Amino acid sequence: MSNVVMLGTFDTKGTEFAFVRDRLLNGGVDVTMVDVGVLAAPDMSVDVSRNAVAEAAGCSVDELANAGDRGAAMIAMAKGARRVIADLFKKGRIDGGISLGGTGGTSIAAEAFRSLPFGVPKLIVSTAASADTSAYVGETDLVLFPSVADIAGINRITARILSNAAAALAGMVLAKPVVASVDRPLIAASMFGVTTPCVTHGRQLLEKAGYEVVTFHMTGTGGRAMEALADGGLLSGLYDITTTELADELVGGVFSAGPGRLTGSTLSVVPRVVSLGGLDMVNFGPMHTVPEPFRKRKLHVHNSSITLMRTDPLECRELGKRLAQRVSRLGGPCTVLMPLLGISEIAVGGHVFHDPEADEALFEAVRNHLDHDRVKLVEMETNINDPRFADRAFAELQLLLDCTNKEQVQWQE
Repeated sequence: MSNVVMLGTFDTKGTEFAFVRDRLLNGGVDVTMVDVGVLAAPDMSVDVSRNAVAEAAGCSVDELANAGDRGAAMIAMAKGARRVIADLFKKGRIDGGISLGGTGGTSIAAEAFRSLPFGVPKLIVSTAASADTSAYVGETDLVLFPSVADIAGINRITARILSNAAAALAGMVLAKPVVASVDRPLIAASMFGVTTPCVTHGRQLLEKAGYEVVTFHMTGTGGRAMEALADGGLLSGLYDITTTELADELVGGVFSAGPGRLTGSTLSVVPRVVSLGGLDMVNFGPMHTVPEPFRKRKLHVHNSSITLMRTDPLECRELGKRLAQRVSRLGGPCTVLMPLLGISEIAVGGHVFHDPEADEALFEAVRNHLDHDRVKLVEMETNINDPRFADRAFAELQLLLDCTNKEQVQWQE
């Protein structure tokens, strides 16, 4: 029978956890109870005690309770819970995970569940689910389920919410898994609305050539997830057309992927083709959220939720420098393609972000700071969405992949 792990502070929310446990059992799955509370012993039987969780973190529950530091206690229990969950999964005792909580309980459970691989169902019913959840979810497929009301007692509202959450997890765990093809090499592609034609055409070429392609939306989390897959050895190559997240990182937009974008770990040797898609723009929220210093800049309302700001020559010069320096330090082979007639759909001639001076500052910085002995540079008199550009990007990636595969065969021989 399938088994899910229920992780929680049973000392403060025992009634609610017991309710969800019973719903899961009625739904046809077994439940392993892991207690991460530190205030008092739970009034229910558990499979992994709070003492065992604390010991996994190198401390004791009594030490945490006596210290009187709630934040430090939560950090320690999260550390221990992560190790416990990882060990249970390694032993084949976890098919899914569920928890309930406010910000504290959510942070502990999220830290623990992020140790579970992609595809293993993991769900937290949380009061924080309607806010910015990036700190909890990270680059995983963790699901935060809005609790609507506080998780404090079983009533007509919480009973329905918790029942739905239990049913959702049971359904995910018991559903027949989709058997995906694993014999095709996996390629990641980076896309934004303003580079969609290029990435779509490239994806079609790659799929026709026998690759499986997963496309990421470059909204910060997309870039981090893509880089994490590359570092984890799950990708054969990257069709990295859209590097717009670098602009948000530099200027302070809402879609920054952080300093890990285009860096890779020291173990990542994944071939990639990189372009400058979307470096003409910084993303902010609705117009009224644009910071005051930028109100007089060239702005474009993309939709009711997103306002774009055109990067100026000074910013483009720095972006070109950062991109060139980062790709020059990548562990794997890389080719940079520059579309000289437009780096996004709205940066071509006649469109709102057309700015030849800013573009040239970007191009010149890439030329000046790229390690040309390690990274090939291809310049094309096309815009980024011209089919000829996608054709060349595909051809360059195929060349890198072919060379990498030959080297691997020679090494194995």
